[in-house]
Parts: sequence; C-alpha cells; structure tokens
Amino acid sequence: MRRLTLAAAALVSASLFTSCVPSAERFDPARLPDPADLSSRNAATEWYYVSGYLPESGLAFHWAQFKVNYRGIPYQAGHLAVADLRTGKFNVYENNSQNARFGFPPLRVEQGDWRLRQDAGSTYQLTAGPLNLTLTALKEPVVHPPGYSGTPEVGRLYYQSITRMDVKGTVALPGGETREARGLVWLDHQWGDQQPGAQAQWDWFGLHLSDGSDLMLYRVRNAAGQVVQVAGSLVDPQGVAREVPNVTMTPGRVYRSPSGREYVLGWQVQAGDLALALDAVRDEQELLTKNTSVAYWEGPVRGTGTLNGQAITAEGMGEFVGGILTREEGGRFFPSGR
Repeated sequence: MRRLTLAAAALVSASLFTSCVPSAERFDPARLPDPADLSSRNAATEWYYVSGYLPESGLAFHWAQFKVNYRGIPYQAGHLAVADLRTGKFNVYENNSQNARFGFPPLRVEQGDWRLRQDAGSTYQLTAGPLNLTLTALKEPVVHPPGYSGTPEVGRLYYQSITRMDVKGTVALPGGETREARGLVWLDHQWGDQQPGAQAQWDWFGLHLSDGSDLMLYRVRNAAGQVVQVAGSLVDPQGVAREVPNVTMTPGRVYRSPSGREYVLGWQVQAGDLALALDAVRDEQELLTKNTSVAYWEGPVRGTGTLNGQAITAEGMGEFVGGILTREEGGRFFPSGR
C-alpha cells in the first residue's frame, strides 16, 4: 500500500524507453474498479504488495512492485524486506530491472526474475529473491470504501485487496538457513494519480483479527504533515467489506530511527464498537529504498482490544512513510509536480 517519488525516478531511466507509451489514465472517483479485476493499469502510479507477519515461523516480510508512468515513460522499481524475528536480522533487497510484464486473467506481475503469478482460481505463486511461496486466497478481492485513498489535494489511488491469504513455502535466510513459512498474508493493489512520498504520506495498517475479520486503517498526510484523510474498512469473515465510520487513529509511542526520522509505532484506534491498541513487534524496520527514493517503516504489528463487545487480538503489518531520501542517502531529488 504506498510510498515513493517514482515520477522523479522515471526521469533517470527515460533513455531506456520510447515516448510512444500513451499518457496515464485520469483518476475518476465516480468509476470504481471491479474488485475481482486485479489487472495492471496505465496509471501515473501503481503498485502491488504482499505483506505478512508470520509469528509461527518467526518471520515478517514485505514484497512490493511499483510502476510509474511519467509523461508516457514507464519506470519499474521493486523491493523486498525480510525480518527474522528470532535473530533480529533485517535484510532489504532492491530490484531495478526494467524488464517487466503484467497480465490478467490470470494475474501475472513480473519484474526480472521476481514473479507473482496466479495459478488457478484462488492460488498464487510468489517467487522473489529468498521467497518461494504459495498463497491461497481465503476471501475474495474487495475494494475498500470509499474505493480509494487520498484526496484531490494530495492525489488519489484506487484501493483493492485480498485481505486474508494462507501462505506456505520457504524463505532462504542469510547464513544458509531455509525456513518454512506458514501463516496469513495480505495482498494490495493500488493505482491512480498520487505521487507518494513527496505529495502524500501515510500511516497504514493491514490487520488480521482473531474473530476472522480483517481491518484496514489508512491515515493520509499532506506534504506539510497535516492529516487530510482517515479511512477504515472491516472485511467480515464472509469477505464483505464495509466502511468503519468515524474512525480515529491516535498517535502514541514514537521511534527515532538511525536515519534521524521519527515514526509513530504505538497507536490507539477507536470507532463505534471498535477499540484497539496497536504496537510494533520490533522497532528496527526502516526501509531506505533508493530505487523509490522514499524512507518508510514497514513491519509486523500486533494489538488487543474489543469489537462488538467481544475481546479480540490483531496481527498484521503497518507502514508509516517518513519522507523522501536526501542525496546523501542515495535518493534522487526531482520536482514534485507532474
């Protein structure tokens, strides 16, 4: 779900492409996508994510593939972060291949030798760096109300998810260990006219609740740090997505990373019959992704609270954008306008 000055990065790779690619399609809030249509779009910004907190395996991971269309010029950027929760080691891999292919149906997202492929029906294969995973959707795709994140001011992104997927497979860890991966993961697909990282930043959660429902929380901030949108949706055990009205996300504990950026890692969430306290499983999860020129925190979170008068626990992933990288950090500074 989320984060980069990729329109800027496209300029660096402009010489790799011809200018005959059609201009990006415009965002239209009156025309929301079919939840089941996960096909790639000709948008200014697009990404696919698969994120998972796997406590049984002692792992957490976040795979992302980004595509940006800058004045008809496509740019691809991918990265993968893997946290070994048993040893505390955290490894980040970046994929700069401009050899990318997309297809639907069935879904196919390929960047170099990193691939997310739909085999048949609800089964998908994710092979990327150390990941060799089979994902089985336990719910159908949804469009999160109101159908997009963001505002006209900061740009908007249509927002689809498969919020609950069973994962099996292996993760190859540094040092030669290959660990079995088991648990639940979350798949996101977003696209639209937003330029994340510079134009918009956010605080996001994708959570699996102990009652079988899934909770998405999204707090969007503008370039000045002002909150311009707070959205939430609850996908019930049957797979129906509904808006969580009047949701609030109150910041709590703050972590200062080695780069000097501050990320809120402790949160209180309130909305009607929902009350949830959330915190990071581990703090050291900052990603300084050079091929997207964005700094953000992405990692496992858990919490406790109540929903409809019943006690619940929550496990999943959080993502909090810390801004763009400086030149000294390896970032690429470009004008933020399109």
